[in-house]
Formats: sequence, structure tokens, C-alpha cells
Amino acid sequence: MENSEFAKIFWNIAELLELKSGNPFKIRAYQKAAQNIENLSDSLAGLYKKGGRKALKELPGIGQAIADHIEELIKTGKIKKYESLVRQFPKGFIEMMQVPGIGPKTAFLLKKKLKIDSLAKLRRASAKGLLKGLPGFKEKKIENVKKGLALKARVKGRFLLSEADQYATAIVFELNKLKEIDQILPAGSYRRGQETVGDIDILVTSKKPEAVMDAFTKLPQVERTTAKGPTRSSVILRNGMQADIRVLPPENFGAAAHYFTGSKQHNILIREMAVKRGLKISEYGVMRGNKRLAGKTEAEIFQAVGLPFIPPELRQGTNEIELAKEGKLPRLIELADIRGDLHAHSNRSDGGNSIEEMAAAAEELGYEYLAMTDHSVSTRVAGGQTEKKLLKELADIDSINSRLKGIRILKGAEVDILPDGSLDFPDEILKQLDVVTASVHSNFKMPREKMTRRIIKALQNRYVNVLSHPTGRLISKREPYDVDIERVIKAARETGTYLEVNSYPDRLDLSDIHCRRAKAEGVLLSINTDAHAALQLRLMKYGIMTARRGWVEKNDVINTRPLAKLLKLLYAKR
Repeated sequence: MENSEFAKIFWNIAELLELKSGNPFKIRAYQKAAQNIENLSDSLAGLYKKGGRKALKELPGIGQAIADHIEELIKTGKIKKYESLVRQFPKGFIEMMQVPGIGPKTAFLLKKKLKIDSLAKLRRASAKGLLKGLPGFKEKKIENVKKGLALKARVKGRFLLSEADQYATAIVFELNKLKEIDQILPAGSYRRGQETVGDIDILVTSKKPEAVMDAFTKLPQVERTTAKGPTRSSVILRNGMQADIRVLPPENFGAAAHYFTGSKQHNILIREMAVKRGLKISEYGVMRGNKRLAGKTEAEIFQAVGLPFIPPELRQGTNEIELAKEGKLPRLIELADIRGDLHAHSNRSDGGNSIEEMAAAAEELGYEYLAMTDHSVSTRVAGGQTEKKLLKELADIDSINSRLKGIRILKGAEVDILPDGSLDFPDEILKQLDVVTASVHSNFKMPREKMTRRIIKALQNRYVNVLSHPTGRLISKREPYDVDIERVIKAARETGTYLEVNSYPDRLDLSDIHCRRAKAEGVLLSINTDAHAALQLRLMKYGIMTARRGWVEKNDVINTRPLAKLLKLLYAKR
């Protein structure tokens, strides 16, 4: 089982317990376990295989009961408690509760008053205006439900990049064990690093395609096979995602890699350039009449139309071809360029590991520095710290740093931006920090102008270094708050504040589009994980993918600098 499968079950248990008005501490425990599992960089099943229940209990948010459930699921394929809960409710209740604005009380009200017990029935009732007049369903509530339904419809059949990555990585790892495979490449929107992925395309070269087809359709990640042929097969994975594999002749591999990576608009533009040169480009290669000219590598495809290699993340069908012609493509940032993480949490707020454990994990990644940015007091649900507790943490960091040799812990805090734009801690506290990252964690539904002024006021504080997850979105779960991001970007430039690319898989915030706007305005970025556990420091790759789609280069990011230069940037605003 992949991590997303474990996480989905624990999310569902939490939802069902909430429907039953269960113990809020138990509900929160299941939610926290689901979130931590969802964002593990290592395989949960693999960790159990290596270290058993003991290895599970070392993970943040995994206590005895959750560890027992995981073990039961691995050994039997089911959890008795979960199956018992599921039988107590209509099948569609969980799906209904995943619509923003629909909680347990609302779900029961809809069932009682309108016999709505599924997402399909909720959509029909909303379209017919039947929600109007229900207790608690005022105009704003109805509008929020409509927006939630629209969001669900928009993301249907799409999966987070991180979930696609778990499956694609596992599939490639398993298939690479076959001696019959010479080359293998996952393509499509996954290769382009899109924030959500519809399906996974795997391209392979092999002299024995039958062996590849047999192995692919028998992978443990496969739920069922929908088509199996001599050189192409399709399967449905255990999470519901479709995966296709194609075995190609080596001479076609580059052409197929380009074609199946896309995007569609990019491919159209490349084909149009080919036509002007009397060529035809397809997944089979580059042709002039009946003569085949190229196709073994992607570089050959671009060379055929007079272009340098264009990285997959830039193949968006915007202006990448024009800039490639002019030799102006960016040299995109790489994961190896990152020297540290400026947004991470320890168990001093809602993290699962100690400061020392977080430091050790960062050092293992080769980082020079790690900022501990535990929550400020207003974020009570996340164990936000009082001034007294923060000062104690700062003193402890000094002590820890005195013992460390390979890495420096930076003193930081993730400080709430309050509704009026003021900050959760006064300046006399903030000035003692190396890194102040400011975030909106409340009042998400403020009007656009008010939200924009709120954020800009926070950026004007001389001690605020980074605006974290600037639009507050949760991909597939929550729309961004209504903010004029263009004005925020300009305010960041004017105040010397940096904007975060948050690598947490359901955030990826700033988006690729806003990354490119920030770069155009000369605003520097900070790519961070927002890690709440040591293993989550490895989520950095998803922020890198997003930044690459936003044309971001190494020098556009502050945490690619060595420590001394980073500190100058952090203190420059003061």
C-alpha cells in the first residue's frame, strides 16, 4: 500500500467519528496521523517492514492505537473498526463532508430535511435551489456550498503531485528490476511537475515487451487491468489513478518522450514549426516525406526545429519557444541548490520531532542551516507558543547550536498576521529572531481589499522576512483567500520581503504562475517545506518542481545562499 491509501482511511475514520460526535481528541489524532502519513517521504509500509511496530511509533502522530491499525491493515488488508464505522452511515456521507462548508451537523440536517445522503443528490438540490430556507442556510452559506461543489467538480479525477509521485516512483523502482528493460521514463503532466496529475504514462524500451507487460499488470500497486496488449497496457492503481505503459523501439524513444510529456499546446507549436521546415513531428519521430530523420532523443526533436532543449516544466505553450529561439531560457533551480530550510516546526508547537531531531535530519540532507519557526500564540490549534515559551526555545537553540558542528539552527517563528494586519508578537520579541515568517491562519473569508491591506501591513513590519503560503490555498480542498496577489507581490518588492514557495503537497503556494510574476518583479523567493516532522524535510522537491514551472533560477531563491550571505539578506530590511 502507498502512503496515500493509509492516509485516506485515517481521514475517513476521523470524518466518521465526527459524524458520530465522537471524542474530539481521538478525531484530531486520526487527522494528525493522516496528515503526517500523507506527507511522509518514505513508504509507511517499507518502514514497517524494516522496523515493525516500533518504527511506526517513532513517527510523529503515530501512537499505539494508530500503529495497531496500520499493522492490521498491512497484514489483513482491512481495519475492523473502520469497516464497522462505514456500515453505520450512507456511502455518500464522507464524500459530502469533504465539500467545504459541509460539516457533520449540516450533513445530518440535509439527510433529515431533504433526504440528501450523497454528493450527487447535494449537487441536484443545490442546482434546484432547494437549500434555501433550511435552518442555517443563509445566502452566504449557500454560496460557499456552491463554491465547494464547483471545486470538487474541478478536481475530480485529479491527484496531488505528491501522490502521483509516490506511485510513479514505486512503479519505476519495481520495473527497473527487470533485466528486459533498457530505458524507462514517466512522462505526462507528472513529468512536467503539475500540481495535480490525471494519470501516469510510463515509456519503456525493451527487446521483450511481453515480459514488461506481464510485470506491469502484476505490480502490487495495481487494482485491476483494463487493457493488456503486446506493447501497451492500461491499469487502474489502488488509489483510482490510471497508469499506462508503452514499449517503444529505441529509435522512437525521444520522440515519444516529447509527445507524451506535452503539454498539448507546446506540442502543437513544435509541430507548426516543423511544418514550416517541411518536416512532420509525431510520437514516432521526425520525418521528411518518407525519410526518418530523428527521434532517438528529445534533444533531436528540438534540434530538428532549431531549438535548444526545453526542460519539461517549461513546456507550457506560453512563450517558452520564443525565448528558446532567443537563447533566453532560464537555468532552472535544482534541488541540489538548496542549502537550508527556513520554515519548519518542532514539538515546541505542533511538530512531531524535537529541535535536535529536526537538525539531525536537515544535516543528513546536507543543509547548512535550518530555521525553527514554531507557531505563535494565536494558532492555538497548532500549539502556538506564548512569548515566554518562545524565549525559552531561543535559549535552548543557543545551547543546541553550541553543540552542533555541521549545521546552524536559526531562531525563528511563524507569526500570525492578525485580522487588522498586526502581528502576534511585538517587535521587541521579533527583533530577537533570525527569521520571521508571517502567515494568515484565520479569517480567510475577509473581503478582497481588506485581506490585501491586512497582508501588506504585515509586510511593512521591518522584522518580517518571509510571507508564508501567501494565498492560503489547499489544493483540491480550499480555494485561495480573496487577495490581490499582484499588489502583494509589489508590496514585497517595495518592503524587501521575500515570498515563500511552500512545498507542502497540498499547498505549493506560491503557484507556478505567481512565482513567475514575483520573478518578473524582482522579488526573491524562499522555498521551504513547512515540515512538521523530520521526514517531511524531504518534501522540498515539490516546491522545487513548482518553482521550476515558474521559471525560477538559483539566484531567485534566498535559501540557495551560504549562511553568511543568507543572514545579510535576512537582516537587510532592519
